[in-house]
Amino acid sequence: MAPLASISIDCPRPDDLVPFYSALLGLEEAFAADDRSVVCLAGAGPMVTLMRADEYVAPQWPDGPQHAQMHLDLAAADLEDAVAAARRIGAREAGVQPDPSAWRVMLDPVGHPFCLSAVRPG
Repeated sequence: MAPLASISIDCPRPDDLVPFYSALLGLEEAFAADDRSVVCLAGAGPMVTLMRADEYVAPQWPDGPQHAQMHLDLAAADLEDAVAAARRIGAREAGVQPDPSAWRVMLDPVGHPFCLSAVRPG
């Protein structure tokens, strides 16, 4: 068994997402490649690693043609406050919202979907 160390996110330019994910998740830069093609953010829990992908194509949620292959679900104590805070740092709400009272589908500055969720495990 091996514990989860990092979640890696492909993107066109890691430095474009560092401020966003640092603010969204409360993480700080822990490592960067000399050419800034890889930037690791750390804090509580696993790291988030932003990796340059030269052929990056933003996912188009929910119907593709480039489908999201994974997304983050983030717990929100107050869903509306969390949405407003995410918007202030550069997120936008996705056009399709399957259950906006329980969770809100958001898009980061380069189009990765993530969810802010009021749903808690029972």
